[in-house]
Amino acid sequence: MKYLLMLLIAGQLITFTSCDSGFEDVNSNPNDPIVVPSELLLGGTLRSTADRISDYFLAGEAGSCWVQHLGKPVYNDNELYIPRQTVIEALWDVLYASVIKDANIMQDLAAEEGNSNMQGVALVIKANAYQILTDAFGNIPMTEALTADSNGNITPVYDDSETVVYPAIIDMLTQADAFLNGDGEINTSQDLLYGGDWSKWKKFANSLKFRVMMRSGNTSGLQSLVSAGNLFTSNDDEAKLTYLTAAPNANPWFEGLVDGGRVSEWCLGQELVMYMQSYSDPRLAAYAQEVGGNGSGNGYVGKPAGIQDIGNSFYGDSNNVSLIGEQYLLSDAPSYFMSYAQLNLLMAEAAEKGFISGDPATYFAAGIAASAESNGVAAPSITYNGGTAGLQQIAEQSWVALYMQGFEAWAEWRRTGFPVLPLAIDAEEPSIPTRFNYPVSQQSLNGVNYTDAVSAQGADKLTTSLWWQ
Repeated sequence: MKYLLMLLIAGQLITFTSCDSGFEDVNSNPNDPIVVPSELLLGGTLRSTADRISDYFLAGEAGSCWVQHLGKPVYNDNELYIPRQTVIEALWDVLYASVIKDANIMQDLAAEEGNSNMQGVALVIKANAYQILTDAFGNIPMTEALTADSNGNITPVYDDSETVVYPAIIDMLTQADAFLNGDGEINTSQDLLYGGDWSKWKKFANSLKFRVMMRSGNTSGLQSLVSAGNLFTSNDDEAKLTYLTAAPNANPWFEGLVDGGRVSEWCLGQELVMYMQSYSDPRLAAYAQEVGGNGSGNGYVGKPAGIQDIGNSFYGDSNNVSLIGEQYLLSDAPSYFMSYAQLNLLMAEAAEKGFISGDPATYFAAGIAASAESNGVAAPSITYNGGTAGLQQIAEQSWVALYMQGFEAWAEWRRTGFPVLPLAIDAEEPSIPTRFNYPVSQQSLNGVNYTDAVSAQGADKLTTSLWWQ
């Protein structure tokens, strides 16, 4: 029995040893790679960003409605300055966890691959996300953000927006410009902005840097950007994600309003309609539908901001106001990261203030023309006045051109102060909001650093001003 037992044990040992030989090679799963190619993270980060900046419950209700591009004939608490806290939380969570974190990983993987272009793309995506966050909230975690995996830190400090965050964003874009040199491929199917064209990413990096520098007041390098010649030169260069024609890959406004049956819950704001009518602006026919529907001949009517008892008012009937223009509700309508029109109007301002060479009137006209072209209409004829009056004209035309780009329209309105907008009729705040409050979860998850941020920046209120306003 002992002899038989020994043979049995020996046989099992031989079996286990022989089965283990080359086990990793034979049993590896080719569909579950240990290292993910950097390119596979690109599409997701772009889509996540686009969906946030086209989120009608935040960029629409807060951004576009607060600058009075849009209004709501029903459910208009947002116009009283009561934003939805869940979507504020989603903006914070998605940009950190699904955009910046993946862009960090993408950058590291691209470095290991020796793919210079992808490193540059990752930096542009990250810089853009950080600008959205800091322009929405003010001081935000950056230097210690998303370091839990490496050092276990789940309570990052909030960095000062003026002295840390904005300079870091500018540095990222400077690095991106250097990396975007044609060395390395960008997957065409994953690149939802430019289809793999690194030269257009380079233009986006520098155009975005121009915008960041104008907002920060760090204007000494603007002429260098112009002289280098790597800015947008037409609407073909602008950064926009074009959606597909059906859910779940269609434009969020289409999915929410058209597929969701909520088109009549949104209309144009009175201030925008009246301003555009004063210039006989052809873009109004693209921005809005005629009262009662296009072809009615009833013209355009906007809704005043923030009527509490909206259901019992004239404007509570969607048949009395102009709904959002049909082209902006198409399934494949683009989501804009940055437009050529915005760049030209920023350059007009920079030229008027002496930051760059060139004729401000030429840039001004080019910005309006680019906006009109993207809307398929002729440009309105607006004479540029120059000086202080010209700067107001530039700011107001930027406001018009940023229609349906809620976050940027809100940011530029806060920066320039133009146009002068009335307070909502039944406002719950003493002024139009100038920031989002921090996500409620931050008070419990990162309470000490949240408290320090509020102490440094000011009360965690919608009306606390940011440093660049």
